[in-house]
Amino acid sequence: MARGAGPNQVVRMNPFELPSAVVDSGIYARTVAHLRARGIVLPRFSELADPETIPAATRAAADAADKNAPDARNLFGVHWYNNARDLGGVSVPDFIELPSAVTGVPARIVVMLGRHFPMIHAHKVLAAYACLAPRLATGAFDPTHHRAVWPSTGNYCRGGVAISRILGCHGVAVLPGGMSAERFNWLEQWVTDPSDIVRTPGTESNVKEIYDACAVMAKDPGNFILNQFSEFPNYLGHYAVTGAAAARLFEGLNASGKLNLAAFVAGTGSAGTLGAGDRLKEEFGARIVAMEPVQCPTLLYNGFGEHNIQGIGDKHVPLIHNVTNTDIVAGVSDVASDDLALLFGSDAGRAYLADRRGLDDVTIKGLAGLGLSGIGNVLAAIKTARKLDLSEDDVIITVATDGSELYPSELAGHLARKGGRFDQIDAAEAFGQHLLGGDADHVLELDHRDRQRVFNLGYYTWVEQQGVSVEDFDRRRHQSFWKGLTGHLAIFDEMIARLNRDVGIAQAA
Repeated sequence: MARGAGPNQVVRMNPFELPSAVVDSGIYARTVAHLRARGIVLPRFSELADPETIPAATRAAADAADKNAPDARNLFGVHWYNNARDLGGVSVPDFIELPSAVTGVPARIVVMLGRHFPMIHAHKVLAAYACLAPRLATGAFDPTHHRAVWPSTGNYCRGGVAISRILGCHGVAVLPGGMSAERFNWLEQWVTDPSDIVRTPGTESNVKEIYDACAVMAKDPGNFILNQFSEFPNYLGHYAVTGAAAARLFEGLNASGKLNLAAFVAGTGSAGTLGAGDRLKEEFGARIVAMEPVQCPTLLYNGFGEHNIQGIGDKHVPLIHNVTNTDIVAGVSDVASDDLALLFGSDAGRAYLADRRGLDDVTIKGLAGLGLSGIGNVLAAIKTARKLDLSEDDVIITVATDGSELYPSELAGHLARKGGRFDQIDAAEAFGQHLLGGDADHVLELDHRDRQRVFNLGYYTWVEQQGVSVEDFDRRRHQSFWKGLTGHLAIFDEMIARLNRDVGIAQAA
C-alpha cells in the first residue's frame, strides 16, 4: 500500500497499486489550493475519449488556446479531435488513408495523426497526463514540492514537461543524448532550468541507462518518477482515449457495414499505445500488431542493437505491455524509414510521387507529415497485410505518434550519409524497394509458446533489475488482470471530478 508523506518524503507507489482514494490528505489539500490559485480544472478520461461530452464553452476555450503555449486550457485538448474530420456525419480524428498505389496491397491502411495534440504535437502528451492526473487527484503527487521526473526516449518527457508547466510544478526530462536535435531544442525552451534536461548515454535502444539515471534520482525524496514503461495509467489512457478514437474512426469508415477491422498496429515503445489494441480487439476482433526495428529485434528474436526509428524504446519488454494478447510482431528496418522520410520530405521525392506515381496533393502532403515512427508503423501495416493476405474489405488502423517537424536534423544526417544527393532516381529506388517491393519478412504470428517466450523475457528487466515481485510480474500473464485494470478508469474519473469540485472552479457550460 502507499504510505503518507511529509514535506521531505515522497509517496512511493507500487505500480500495481493504482490510486483509488486520497493517500495523503495534506498533499491533497495543498494540491487543491495550488490548482485553485491557478484556475485549473482537470479533464476526466471519459471527456478526452469523447470531447463532445466536454461543456461547449470549455471546448471553445480549448480551441482558442495557443496550441504551442503552456496554457491550462490545452488540458482539454489532450485528445485526438483537435483537427477532427466529418466522415458520413460522424466526427472522427484526423487521418490519412494510403492508396494501394502507395502500399502495394489491397487492404485499406488508415493512419491516425498525433501531430495535432497541443504543445508537443505528439500523442505522448496524453500518456503524460494519464500518468500524472490520478496522482494529483489522490494526493500522491505534491505540485508544490515534488519534481515530476519523466523518463523517455523523447516525446513522453516533452509531454511531461508541458503538463508540468501548465500545472505550475517542476518537470525534469530524462532522455538519451543521441535523440533528434529538435527534441532538445523544444525542451530547452520549456524547462525552467537547463539542468532539468538529463541526457543519458546512447540513443533509442538505451532504455536501461534511462532507468539507471532514474534510480539515482529516486534517492532524492523530492523526485517523483513517472516511468511510462511501468505506469499502468499510460496503458489505461490509451485504452480509453486512443482506443475510443480508433473505434470512432473505423465506424465512420464502415458506414456500409461491410468492412472488417483486421488489425491495429503500433510501435512497441512504452507499449501504452498498444493498449488501444486491446479495446479494438474486444469491440471488433482486431488483431494487435507490435512494430519493432529489425536492427533491435527484442520481441522477434530476443535480439539487441541500435536503430533510428525514434520513439521506440527497446531491448526490454515494458511492464505495461499486454504481451499475451498481442497477435503479431512486425520487424521494420530503419533503413526503410530513413529512406522513406527522404522520399516523403524532399522536393525531389514529392515530385516523383506526383509526376511518376500520380499521387494527389492531399496524399503527398499527408505522407510528408509523417515522423519516423509513423513511417515504421505504416511499413508494419503493409507487412501485416501481406502476411495475412488481406483484401480491400479489410482495414488496418495505425498511428503516427508525431510529425516530420521533429526530424529535419535526422533527414539532413541521412542525406549526408547518402552523399548529399537525393534525386528522382533515388526516389524511385526508395519507393520500389521499401513500398511496392516490400515483403512480409520478419513478421511473426504469435502462438501460445511465442507469447510465453516474449512475456518471460520481461523478467530480466522487471524482477531482476527493477525489483518487481515475481508474483506481481506473473499475474500480468492472464487477461483477467488486464480486464480488471479497466475498472480503474471510472475510479480515476470520480477522483478527478472530486478534485475539481474541491478546487471549486466549474467548467464553462
